[in-house]
Amino acid sequence: MTDVLADKRTATRFRVLVEIADRQPAVSQGEIADAVGVTTQAVSEYIRDLVDDGLVEKEGRSRYRVTKEGVDWLLRTADDVRRYADRVTEDVLGSVHEDAAIALDDVESGDAVTLTMRDGLLHADPDGNGSASGVATTDAAAGEDVGVTGFEGIIDLEPGRVTVYQIPPVRTGGSGAVDLDALRDAASSSDLVLAAGVEAVVALRRVERPPAVTFAVGEVAAAAAGRGLDVVVVATADTVGRVTDPLRDADARYEVADLG
Repeated sequence: MTDVLADKRTATRFRVLVEIADRQPAVSQGEIADAVGVTTQAVSEYIRDLVDDGLVEKEGRSRYRVTKEGVDWLLRTADDVRRYADRVTEDVLGSVHEDAAIALDDVESGDAVTLTMRDGLLHADPDGNGSASGVATTDAAAGEDVGVTGFEGIIDLEPGRVTVYQIPPVRTGGSGAVDLDALRDAASSSDLVLAAGVEAVVALRRVERPPAVTFAVGEVAAAAAGRGLDVVVVATADTVGRVTDPLRDADARYEVADLG
């Protein structure tokens, strides 16, 4: 469990610091006490400890400001809480809901199945062995969709990598300035090819690898990499940021290269 949830005092300390950051520099200890659910005296003690630890600085009577160290601690702790919540949602609560998978062989309702991720899609194998399993809730022939519940274990999955290839916009050459041989090689070795910008679409068409998606490319690439796919994104120089921002937010593995 993340440290901030390990004990009540640490959790309250986190909440008090959040309230100070939200209200600074004029901080009402009474308002913080009401928001957090503790006494005003307790808030005063927490603030004194935060000042002593260098996370908050006092600027005057009832005036406080979160320090750089305090901001860093808040960000790290909030990230820990987010990751813990994601694990609860995916690994714990995920076991109580039903999902769909592609049957690798004939399956009957009630059969135990092994779960794997292939081509970014969940597959159920009644005869397989693996670290993740579930129970079929419907009948299905091989290749059909089957309902699965009672999830246990963690699917053995290596996250994919995203390579963003930057190409010039049309005003500086567009698809005509792209090394098509290099683009062809890059596209042929990937599981999924995406394009951001008209120039990118045209360049991929020229190597006979039309993109699967041309909108919300960063979000799609991040989701695909999270399901184990290696992704190539071709993007014009002025759209690269809109691709990499969602990748960074999703903690996806990615790199940017130049094809121009």
